[in-house]
Amino acid sequence: MTRVRDLHKKWAKDKDYGRAYEELRPEFDIARAVIDARVRAGLTQEQLARRMKTTQSAIARLEGGRVRPSTQTLERLAAATGTRLRISFEPETAST
Repeated sequence: MTRVRDLHKKWAKDKDYGRAYEELRPEFDIARAVIDARVRAGLTQEQLARRMKTTQSAIARLEGGRVRPSTQTLERLAAATGTRLRISFEPETAST
């Protein structure tokens, strides 16, 4: 079975793919953080959905990076996973 990570490495060599990936990086970062919080809390998508009073499909959309969650949604997710939401701004790094 091919892993997404392996495909990403292969495709990253293509300039168009790399540019598109960088444009979507914030969505991917949020999706990864949502998945990490749920997994660390030992919850399934269904369990997290119940705690957040939403549906499993809404959690799947969050984890798939297909939606940009509101701050309110992220606060509910933090409460449901026993974590603290922290939003920060970081200086941009020089591109190489």
